Amino acid sequence: MPAASTNFPPDEYLSESELAELHEMLQKQLHDLLDSGRQAVHDASQVREVEADELDIAITESNRDFALRMADRERRLLKKIRHALETINQGEYGTCESCGAPITFKRLMARPVARMCIDCKTEAEQLEGRGRFF
Repeated sequence: MPAASTNFPPDEYLSESELAELHEMLQKQLHDLLDSGRQAVHDASQVREVEADELDIAITESNRDFALRMADRERRLLKKIRHALETINQGEYGTCESCGAPITFKRLMARPVARMCIDCKTEAEQLEGRGRFF
């Protein structure tokens, strides 16, 4: 693990080393997603051979649809990662946006883009689930 950075504002709930570790993790995810996106654009821009039959065309279209869905998921994740990095720089990272309680380091290690503590997220998911049935 790298040495803790002193470039971050003090965080109310996370130690400097925990914050540095999470920042590094988010930076790596950001870098990996951007590289993946560049590769996807490169692959999509390559000239394709003309498909020989309808099955090849269908498979190509299915693969393209899947790639577009994945690109959309990656775009949303990029937005979340950038938001998390921004909150680190503002000294507000690790605070639940719903109740203001600390988000545990363990939860942030599992999901560094988490914006809610586990209790608020569980409640939000339950409310969302109930809304689907009405």
